Amino acid sequence: MLGCAAVLSGMSLHGYAQQPFMVDEVVAVVGNSPILYSEIDQMAKQLVQQRRQMGYTSDRNPESEALEQLLLQKLLFNQAQIDSVEVQINDIPQMVEDEVHRMVEQQGSLLALEAMYHMPIFEIKRNLQTRLEEMRYAQRMQAEVQSKVTITPGEVDRYYRKIDKDSLPIIPEQVVYAQIFKYPNSTKEAKQRVRERLLELRERILKGESFEMLARVYSVDGSARQGGELDPMSKESFVVPFGNALEKLRPGQISEVVETEYGFHLIQLIDKKGNLYHCRHILLRPVFMDQELTETTEQLDSVVRLVRLDSLTFEKAAMDFSDDKYSKLNGGIVSNYEMLELSNRYNEQPTTRFIREELMPTDSRILATLKVGEISDAFETQDLRGNLGSKVLKLVEVIPAHSASMKDDYLRLEQLALQQKQDVEFRKWLDEKIAGMYIRIEPQYRYDDFENKAWLKK
Repeated sequence: MLGCAAVLSGMSLHGYAQQPFMVDEVVAVVGNSPILYSEIDQMAKQLVQQRRQMGYTSDRNPESEALEQLLLQKLLFNQAQIDSVEVQINDIPQMVEDEVHRMVEQQGSLLALEAMYHMPIFEIKRNLQTRLEEMRYAQRMQAEVQSKVTITPGEVDRYYRKIDKDSLPIIPEQVVYAQIFKYPNSTKEAKQRVRERLLELRERILKGESFEMLARVYSVDGSARQGGELDPMSKESFVVPFGNALEKLRPGQISEVVETEYGFHLIQLIDKKGNLYHCRHILLRPVFMDQELTETTEQLDSVVRLVRLDSLTFEKAAMDFSDDKYSKLNGGIVSNYEMLELSNRYNEQPTTRFIREELMPTDSRILATLKVGEISDAFETQDLRGNLGSKVLKLVEVIPAHSASMKDDYLRLEQLALQQKQDVEFRKWLDEKIAGMYIRIEPQYRYDDFENKAWLKK
């Protein structure tokens, strides 16, 4: 299967920026997009560098591999335009500015950078922006194609039976753990402070200050860099309170303070097309003084002492003290249900088994210090939505690395089988698009070692 993931996620902005541009020729055209030799040269050098860092080499001609990846990226970009795929690109200009700033510092001056690339700064920025936008559209297009692929239990069973027993996937060591998570006792007061702060910001906006500027300065959401602006989405794509508030707004209007599980928002509707709401927001979360967080940690440490003295079971402590609705009713046992909910992956079955790399870094580090049955001291942390609190962990079980089995590792096998099916279906989709889209490759660049020979049919 063509290395789609590499072209869509592995080619970083830094990789494009490390090599100077050169006198160009058009090597290939996909739809309306030319592929220049300089692009191939830069990507080929990056592929070689990546492999050296990973300690291996490839028998493939790096220029051939780079061209094939660029053909894929350009096709996906063009198909995204045909299908009117929408992506968030408002953050890209800032990314370009940040990268150019880094490049100027690296070269010593703006003049040195322009001399290196043999072009003025506005052209350097334009090229960087074009490449980043194409990559963003290509990533989204591939994700949309693959998201439509589903798998049945029967297909998982057939996938497993076809694997030679000596070649079964190795499942890395996994852990099952429990937790007690508690938000600070002063959460009510902290929430009120946030509400008052947002009301002040709302008043400033109504008096003429820029919503976008205040979002950049104060919002703690990732959208702050683009003035709080979000991709156009349906009401159902937002959490319920946010979507309900949006529905009541007219373009240009600003909501009252809206509370969601992520914090508190001010929302401004930009426009609405069909069922898609285009908006920006300012997100603030409750802020606590050190003493407030310390008090919560000390309270949980008192609970830990009772559990260690066998005066209280961990399961009862989780039921009585934990604020985590996803685990408290299950003896504190943690599952990935919340993560699936956050990423809208409702078709996947939740699991309580985690590979250590899947855990939050702090949780992974602390669990590594525990023996099965042991309980950690309380520590300050945050939940998956970024809200502050304190937590206690218990290591329940360690499952050693082993060959996959249907009995013990069905969910992992389901993921592997789904990925294989997605790859197959994506290849079929890709071949159809290659056949139907204008593609021209100059004769001297029609490499024999292309993994997908469909490119050479044109």
